[in-house]
Amino acid sequence: MIDFTFTEEQELFRQAAREFAETKIAPKVPDMEETAEVCDDVIEALGEAEMMALTIPEEYGGLGLGYVARLIALEEIARVSVATAMTLQVFALGIEPIIQFGSEEQKKKYLPGLATGERLATVAVTEPTGGSDPKGGRTAYKRDGDDYIVNGRKCFITNSHIADTITVMAKDEENPDAFSTFVLEGGMEGLRPGHKEHKVGMRGCNTGELILENCRVPGENLLGKEGKGMRVAMAAIGGVGRGGMVGCALGLQAACLEASIKFAQERVLYGKPISRLQTIQNKLAEMKIDLEAGRLLGYRAASVQDQGLRSDREFAAAKHFTTEAAQKAAKMAVDIHGGYGCMEEYAVTRYWRDAAVLGPSAGTSDIMKVIVARWALA
Repeated sequence: MIDFTFTEEQELFRQAAREFAETKIAPKVPDMEETAEVCDDVIEALGEAEMMALTIPEEYGGLGLGYVARLIALEEIARVSVATAMTLQVFALGIEPIIQFGSEEQKKKYLPGLATGERLATVAVTEPTGGSDPKGGRTAYKRDGDDYIVNGRKCFITNSHIADTITVMAKDEENPDAFSTFVLEGGMEGLRPGHKEHKVGMRGCNTGELILENCRVPGENLLGKEGKGMRVAMAAIGGVGRGGMVGCALGLQAACLEASIKFAQERVLYGKPISRLQTIQNKLAEMKIDLEAGRLLGYRAASVQDQGLRSDREFAAAKHFTTEAAQKAAKMAVDIHGGYGCMEEYAVTRYWRDAAVLGPSAGTSDIMKVIVARWALA
């Protein structure tokens, strides 16, 4: 028998995550939208609530709750603020290579501070010449004694200007087919943030460039084996990166549906609430069906991941479905609101903008189809 229900502990965790999001994050959303800056109070609250510690093993100061719990947290946080959920999801993406491939010394050095939120993480793979094709990147390293010298430019990096623990992938200058992954720290010689992006949505989430100019990286900061860095980076992106986007998309879908139901029940037209109109009901039904289907895809993939099994293909399918459904839900939410859907005082305008950022993040929908097609043809 297949059990599609959450455990009692998971349900309690969902309730706690929702309460946290509504009390600690929701009041800060207007300021984040106005300033387009990450709120320090929100980052501090995430650390205090142990949202940073979910996937970190207990022996390194984490909670070790796994990936279903992470998906629950991201969905509940994204329901209130997709920008904050994105900040948290990329944090987890940045620490996953350390969890999976870090040496015992590296884990002890970085994970305890990351678990408390004392340190903030990100991952830097995308470049102007390589996004969906990471092998097209030009960031390169060379040996210099016991150290590595890294040069290059990373773009579209979430947490670029606020992270102090950065997982970076680069290729060998002498062997362009060999990639290695390193842990960089804020303040390292030759590492600095560059241009800060101004996105159409997720305004409370920092995105920008990271520039490496003769950045000197100690040899002990190499993650895994030299020349095997592609596996390190892609293992994290395939499961944790795309899994995180599923959580962001599910939360946004839930927010769109809730806002649409509330408006439709309160908005009176022709002497009755528009929720009684079949056209409106059809839209609400589509949003509900997509949300439930997306949850089944997403939580199944996270459950597979918690069992230690391969989950990248399941997450590719879930990521494609949920991010496309989120954009669809946001459009329908705006349509249901009519003229009010174009007014900034209504949250659906933010949902509409945020939804646009979900699609290309952690792999475009077209790339997800390529992965799923390979799965189907295997």
